[in-house]
Amino acid sequence: MTARILVVDDVPANVKLLEARLLAEYFDVLTAEDGLKALAICESTQVDLILLDIMMPGMDGFEVCERLKSDPRTTHIPVVMVTALDQPADRVRGLKAGADDFLTKPVNDLQLISRVKSLLRLKTLSDELRMRNETARNFGIDDLLRLGDGRVDEDGHVLLVDGRANSQERIIRALKPIAEVTVTSDPQAALVEAAEKPFELVIVNSNFDDYDPLRLCSQLRSLERTRFLPVLLVTDQGADEMIVRALDLGVNDYIVRPLDPNELVARCLTQIRRKRYNDRLRASVQHTIELAVTDALTGLNNRRYLDNHLKILFNRSLTRGRPLSVLITDIDRFKQVNDTYGHDAGDEVLREFAARIRSAVRGADLACRYGGEEFVVVMPDTSPEVSAAVAERLRAAVETMPFTLRELGVALDVTASFGIASRLETVETPEQLMKYADRALYQAKNAGRNRVVAAAA
Repeated sequence: MTARILVVDDVPANVKLLEARLLAEYFDVLTAEDGLKALAICESTQVDLILLDIMMPGMDGFEVCERLKSDPRTTHIPVVMVTALDQPADRVRGLKAGADDFLTKPVNDLQLISRVKSLLRLKTLSDELRMRNETARNFGIDDLLRLGDGRVDEDGHVLLVDGRANSQERIIRALKPIAEVTVTSDPQAALVEAAEKPFELVIVNSNFDDYDPLRLCSQLRSLERTRFLPVLLVTDQGADEMIVRALDLGVNDYIVRPLDPNELVARCLTQIRRKRYNDRLRASVQHTIELAVTDALTGLNNRRYLDNHLKILFNRSLTRGRPLSVLITDIDRFKQVNDTYGHDAGDEVLREFAARIRSAVRGADLACRYGGEEFVVVMPDTSPEVSAAVAERLRAAVETMPFTLRELGVALDVTASFGIASRLETVETPEQLMKYADRALYQAKNAGRNRVVAAAA
């Protein structure tokens, strides 16, 4: 796993020790001896993870972390605080400052490397989503990044998998201010619950007498619906082997017994916040994809989508030996509408025309705006005779009811011409099919408009 890690510590021996451990894992390592230099490096260089000392002269690690997490340009960088302090209050303060984890010196090698790899996996996911979002839309990303500022305004939804009633009660009581907790002592039932309900965090307690909790963690990571669901493992002090294996399996975080309620709350808030951040980014990416294949004016799919999806439908028709028909329609004398009433009126006609296409075609049909005043309807499993009936129904839906220009108070009589073609033995490609339908449309225009013409067999 190649990544650039920044080590921040004012003690050269500590820096050299961490640097040697990370270089042995083939990471690229940068170093800084104080907070100001660390901030400067993060502003000028891509950094994938920061190992941050707390006790430093001038600006301590808490302040450095707060500044990093408050800056949209660096808030996504995971921060692991590495310090000699070992008090629960210090861990909680670090996590509240935005740190993603807190390791105590001397650092256990296996826990350090496993923790680093786990956080880098999460950052890789977030970086990919952020990059897609910025590339496609180039707006709104600041709002998304502000999800990392530490605020969780609504209660989280947590699934607790715990084999003991007294432990369940303590965890529920600790999380009551921040989350609604659903409890189960059956790991297999927990897997079903996690897959079916919108939880934002699963807490797996390792206190089962006859069940390996890592099996549940592995199953959660293997299911598509729970693959990105944060998992927090509760384990015993000194259970290093279990912790390392858990992190390698993709568990996001762990906490050791005896539980400190404040640390538990802080770690849960961190995971819930990350879940919401990534969920919103995914939703944004999905919306961006929809925008990329949707015509903004009419809401129909655009030509880009048509070009790709028609190939799929054509190949499926070919493989299954099923008919496939294409309809191309063009609004008659549309230029006169723009010239007489203006482009806003023309846009209103196009929107209404698209609405009538939706109302006239079937649910399985693909309706697209091809460009300008030209539209395409792809009809799977549709014979030439049925496609002609669909086209005639749409032609009538356009002709029989005037188009109302609301702002101008004008009712326009609009007609359209239609060309249809069906996949026959002589049609070898989707491009040919479109070409035949376009020729039929041209014939409809030349024959007087407001009519349906089918391509010759």
